[in-house]
Amino acid sequence: MSKPPFSEPDESSGPQDVLQAFLQQQGRVEKQLSRWVACRATAADLCQELFIRLWRRKDVQVQDMSQYMMRSARNLAIDHIRSQRSRLRTETALLPEQLVGAPTLLEDGHQAEHELHQVDAALRALPERTRHVFLLNRIHGQSYSDIARALDISASAVEKHMMRALQACKSSVDAPTVKPRQ
Repeated sequence: MSKPPFSEPDESSGPQDVLQAFLQQQGRVEKQLSRWVACRATAADLCQELFIRLWRRKDVQVQDMSQYMMRSARNLAIDHIRSQRSRLRTETALLPEQLVGAPTLLEDGHQAEHELHQVDAALRALPERTRHVFLLNRIHGQSYSDIARALDISASAVEKHMMRALQACKSSVDAPTVKPRQ
């Protein structure tokens, strides 16, 4: 028959007993934690966490403090390993631009501004009618049939103007450019 893990507190025990028990077992617990997590520094951190947990519960009496500490250390190690696995799964699910070393928001902003200027220049270089069709569709949200009626051209002509405008925009962004000096 096993003993219950906790007993009623008595007058003779308290914070001093927890500290003394921890100091007596610290080396053994830390060594075991190191085996479980395969890192001495992490084991030392987990051992400190164990002490904090024990200290917070210093008024609770335990029948076998050594066994209780080892069980608590094991649980801390399991929690740590689960956390590491979860972090690893999350990192492998990230898109390349979300990883460390990806361009900063400032760099992204500069790139977007540069691309916007390229698209603007490409649109200005288009024939007047093509630019007008593009602006009516993309800026004012008009359908191809509405644009065809408004400009008195066929829907097929509107499609051709849009294809020309979209191709010019795409080409302007895809074209290799020399970065401006800063």
